[in-house]
Amino acid sequence: MSKFYRFTLMLVVLMLVMGVTGCAPKAETTGPQVVKVLAMQQAGPTPEEMNAIVAKFNEANPDTKVEIEYVSYDALHDKISTAMATTPPAYDVVLVDDIWYAEFVKNGYLWDISDKLDAKTKESVFAAAWDITTVAGKAYGMPWMLDEKYFYYNEKILSDAGITTPPTTWEEMMAQSQIIKDKGLVEYPMVWSWGQAETVICDFVTLLYGNGGSFMDDAGKPSFNNEAGVETLQWMVDSIDAGLVNPASISYVEEDVRNTFSQGKAAFAINWLYMYDLAALNPEESQVVGQVKMSLIPVFEGNAQPSSSINGSMGFSVIEKSPVREAAWKYVQFLTSEEIQNEYSAHLIPVYSTSYEGAALDTLLALNPSTPITVPMFKEQFPFSHVRPKVPYYSEGSKALQLAIQEALTKIKTPQKALDDAAAKWLELGK
Repeated sequence: MSKFYRFTLMLVVLMLVMGVTGCAPKAETTGPQVVKVLAMQQAGPTPEEMNAIVAKFNEANPDTKVEIEYVSYDALHDKISTAMATTPPAYDVVLVDDIWYAEFVKNGYLWDISDKLDAKTKESVFAAAWDITTVAGKAYGMPWMLDEKYFYYNEKILSDAGITTPPTTWEEMMAQSQIIKDKGLVEYPMVWSWGQAETVICDFVTLLYGNGGSFMDDAGKPSFNNEAGVETLQWMVDSIDAGLVNPASISYVEEDVRNTFSQGKAAFAINWLYMYDLAALNPEESQVVGQVKMSLIPVFEGNAQPSSSINGSMGFSVIEKSPVREAAWKYVQFLTSEEIQNEYSAHLIPVYSTSYEGAALDTLLALNPSTPITVPMFKEQFPFSHVRPKVPYYSEGSKALQLAIQEALTKIKTPQKALDDAAAKWLELGK
């Protein structure tokens, strides 16, 4: 080998070593760190409100730039899962439903922030709220939205029908609906979000527990196909057949329910908190402003509890593989702070117990025109809210149950057969 060739080879090796060890010149990075956030465009604060929060943070933190993207709830889970396939991932902060935490933690998606929580934050946030983001004793996000479904009714329609009080049982609701229909006030007095999506699971859980049923038994096996579950699904089918529930409900999601109710085409509806402000107070969104009231969700006759609802709470989490985890965590802290939650409480119930005490409560009630109604209603309804199972296979199991309910509602299968088939799928997934 020639001296020149050996010298050239040594020079190349030296340059490679310098590059590997960091001695080579590095490109200068300028500008703020970019934190990419994935959120939801329905329920909770509106995109406009979320954009305002982002703008406040960016103004106060010039070294960080938050960029936020919105998708529908039904697209959120798969969007997060797809984003985890790249390094770095497409997002640094994501909104996570409580039913996904077990799955995402198992897959290593979320950053354990247990050591970053100070004692004051731990104590002031509702204990039940920590259950949303906690898996096996570790916190993988900040609780952000305490939400549940509520019972809405049109007071004017009820009054025109000669009805003085809203129903407390589903049997009573059906009787009132028949009166309303017979008087020609509304063709279909009740509207639901029973489309083949997660929304129908939420309504089914609400009805199931209101019928004395349960989703899973103490052994962790599905129990939604027992007698109470079959009766509940049969009632859903019968209510459409009776002409009292809008038949389009079998394809509706929450926004369809809001739009139908806001147009005065329904006397009763079940929906999340966000609907109150838009239907009851916003004339640009609603034709029934001043007519909307809320009360406890009814149950079936003979149930020991006076009400039943679904817990739809969520949390914001930092991605484990994010290259800007500290900046991302700083934004999550800002977004979920008590001050921000109180300020934007028109569509969001704060997760801090201290927001509901003394002068803080007075301030909260004065911040938005809806809070004097929604905050007391939340406190009244929340004790009767039920959670969906926190199991790693929930998404697959939910899709199987969504299909089963759709098959029963469209009369492809009997309620018993449909629920038995879904339960068999849950048992298979749980092995």
